[in-house]
Amino acid sequence: MSRISSAQSGAAPNGDAPGILSTAHENQPLLGSDRNNAEQSHSLFGTIYEKTMEVLKSNHANWLLIFVPLGIIFGALHKDPVTVFILNFLAIIPLAALLSFATEELSAKLGQTVGGLMNATFGNAVELIVLGCCFISSGLRREYSQFNLTVASTMSSLMAVASVSLIIPATLYAALQTSTPKQREQAESKILLLSRGTALIILGLYILYLYFQLKSHKELFDSEPQQNDEDEDEGERQEGEILPPVPAAIALVIITIGVAICADYLVDSIDAIVERTGISKTFVGLILIPIVGNAAEHVTAVVVSWKNKMDLALGVAVGSSMQIALFVTPFLVILGWAMDRDMTLQFKGFETVVFFLSVLVVNYLIQDGYSNYLEGAMCIGMYFIIAIAFYVLPDDAGDIGASIQGFFSGFVGTP
Repeated sequence: MSRISSAQSGAAPNGDAPGILSTAHENQPLLGSDRNNAEQSHSLFGTIYEKTMEVLKSNHANWLLIFVPLGIIFGALHKDPVTVFILNFLAIIPLAALLSFATEELSAKLGQTVGGLMNATFGNAVELIVLGCCFISSGLRREYSQFNLTVASTMSSLMAVASVSLIIPATLYAALQTSTPKQREQAESKILLLSRGTALIILGLYILYLYFQLKSHKELFDSEPQQNDEDEDEGERQEGEILPPVPAAIALVIITIGVAICADYLVDSIDAIVERTGISKTFVGLILIPIVGNAAEHVTAVVVSWKNKMDLALGVAVGSSMQIALFVTPFLVILGWAMDRDMTLQFKGFETVVFFLSVLVVNYLIQDGYSNYLEGAMCIGMYFIIAIAFYVLPDDAGDIGASIQGFFSGFVGTP
């Protein structure tokens, strides 16, 4: 009877069974925990895979991503420069599309002001062709598009100030006497002082503009006078559906690094392209490289203008050029000053005049707060005129500053 009672109670006569059963019960949660961790890990990798495939399917240009590793490998192995140029030329196209995608995802979460600012920061391009494509893209779907006139006027005014800051040093150098080495040294010293002072002022204006945009008057930049065309956009993917803010920001950084690497190999192969084709370095650097290396802005601006988000399109198109003029250029002058390197804001007269004329055309086109496809065609037409001018401009061309200097010398010498 005692043995039967012991068996029924789950205990062996020697007392070992209860310990075994206890140990089994204690190990059971550990097995369940391992199984849960494995399921969570599998779920995480599955989610990453699904999101990655959704991102890759977001644009047909992503099949060109195969050229990214090829371009980097050929560049690292110092293969034929023309081949390196072509591979990296093609590699930047899908990277630009992905950069545009990540920016659009972020702008949906963080607001269009921050999204446009980030896109302008991660890539800069020629504003005429980008703005022209925006106006045409929007004009193909509607009679006219409206954008925030106050914001557009603020950005165009800042661009005008930036263009003047480059014209003044070039004009001053042309007005100074530089016929002797001593006079040339004195003139360069004055231009250096002017450039450093101007750079500090321009940087201060840019910082003040960021405070104006992101803090004190952010409601102006966040407001959207135009509304999306719901019937036209029906069935389209809404921004921000695929990537949350943190993964989108990580993707933005990784893609930007890829663009930088490919662009670096692209630039290194320019000399070989110039030697074999006879095209000037100026044309390659100012026309070809900006179009390809900053295609992200082109894609982003055209996509958002197609959806009638003209404020964001202007922020990308004009904001990128404004960052170069108001931040990058004066910052390099200050950085050279800190490193005891003489860097000035004195550029060649032809490039300075072209920059000023581009700003002038843009200011005229956006001053009424409306856009249409004809204005877009004007921007692109102006851009192609400039492109042809730089195509025929040789690398050893003289500076128009000498002609201006002769004018001032003759004017001063006249009794």
